[in-house]
Amino acid sequence: MENSTINNGKLVGAVLLGAAIGGVLGVLFAPDKGTETRKKIMTKGGDLRDSIKDKFTGLMDNVEEMESEIADKIHHKNGAVKA
Repeated sequence: MENSTINNGKLVGAVLLGAAIGGVLGVLFAPDKGTETRKKIMTKGGDLRDSIKDKFTGLMDNVEEMESEIADKIHHKNGAVKA
């Protein structure tokens, strides 16, 4: 289960990085004024920030869930040993 979480984290990171690079390159090569380009970069940056925040929150939820499952398993095994 841990390898799956790590692999998912790497995949999400790679996708976000690719999206950020693609977004910046697309904006930089667009034929707009500098002020428009800067506005677009700021908007894309805000979108990326929000996406990263959402992914991080999801990751933390998964970690908390795994922590709870592990604690339950330890509690169950300790109860079995004492019985």
